[in-house]
Amino acid sequence: MGPGTGASATGDGLVRRRRARRLRIAALGACVLVLGGLGAGLAAYVKLSGNITADEAAAEELGRYEKERPTALVKGAQNILLIGSDTRSGPGNARYGHDNGTERSDTVILLHLAADRRSATAVSLPRDLMVNVPSCRKPDGSRTEPTFAMFNYAYETGGSACLIRTVEKLTDIRVDHHVVVDFTGFKRMVDAVDGVEVCLKQPVTDKDAELRLPAGRVTLDGEQALGYVRARKSLGDGSDTDRMERQQRFLGALVNKVRGEDVLLNPVKLYPVLDAATSSLTTDPALASLRGLYQLVRGLREIPTDRVRFMTVPRESYVHNVNRDQLVEPEAGKLFARLRADQPVEVTGVVPRDPGANGSIPGVNSPSAGSNTPHSAPDSPPVRDSSAQPSGYGEYVFEAAFDGGTPLAGPVRAPSPTPTFHGNTAADDPCG
Repeated sequence: MGPGTGASATGDGLVRRRRARRLRIAALGACVLVLGGLGAGLAAYVKLSGNITADEAAAEELGRYEKERPTALVKGAQNILLIGSDTRSGPGNARYGHDNGTERSDTVILLHLAADRRSATAVSLPRDLMVNVPSCRKPDGSRTEPTFAMFNYAYETGGSACLIRTVEKLTDIRVDHHVVVDFTGFKRMVDAVDGVEVCLKQPVTDKDAELRLPAGRVTLDGEQALGYVRARKSLGDGSDTDRMERQQRFLGALVNKVRGEDVLLNPVKLYPVLDAATSSLTTDPALASLRGLYQLVRGLREIPTDRVRFMTVPRESYVHNVNRDQLVEPEAGKLFARLRADQPVEVTGVVPRDPGANGSIPGVNSPSAGSNTPHSAPDSPPVRDSSAQPSGYGEYVFEAAFDGGTPLAGPVRAPSPTPTFHGNTAADDPCG
């Protein structure tokens, strides 16, 4: 083998060795990037999961009453109780009032997810609704006596477990999961999507709600949004019913904002939303992780916004106290039956004639609107005189909606194959 051949071979060998070294370095760099990405992903997963607090006490208490709880009728359908807590404890919440060691359910929504995940129905339950509250375990370990009281008395007395049992006895619908969010968590969620647009008919100045807003289309940040959904004096007629409808419209706008900007499909946008949504969040143990939440909400992004419905349970002024509510029967019972059987309902923007509790006289608040003291009343709600004109639902079509039920007095619409309730959808324009 001559010198030229050897030199050429040596040169080729150097080239091959250098190429191999570069490939090894590139492969090592790729491994570092992959591992770094996995590490960052794992760190994010741990952080987001760590944001969620598992409500072990509620799970334990509910377990004691498993035999008396309703059973699920439709496989795959899910019912989640969304609880907005007015607690003043914890970072950021104390500024909204004195922490007296208790908390009340500022907002309660029963969210039904259809088994095929093609629709979602959110039903607001008024906190002033008079209901039968079962015996519940208090935080100090003692137990209360069964009583007939305002709905939010259940949460103040026995927390999530007591509220869930009260809802299940009221509706005969099994609550599969529950989520509790406080003021701070709500604000962070709104800020994470860069605000939510609402429409104001006139300027708003409300010192208590910390609101100072112009009329027209306004994009609310987290702090403003919290004041908007909680305000009583400066928005609407001051009734709790009006406030619930405002909350429903806001939630619809929030859903539309998240869906409209493809947040659910964009990891860069999704992470801050998840971080905000999971912060200050308390759930049942099954949901207290990102995996649990993902299993619940996967497929929800396929629900058209016009099939995400918000409504208030049929209700009217309580016969013994106009500042309280009672269910309109049999309409409320038939609504619960349809949700239990995973059957569809529809909503319309038609407004009831009587706003009900805390609003029978427009613009006038009850001096005891925030009280949770059990009301002296019979052991069960009184039966409404079916011959009397209903105070809140004379405009609705219940005879067609509820399979031939007795029609209510007052003007009605043409028959419809599915029941129609007062409410809105996530597709509705807040300024429409």
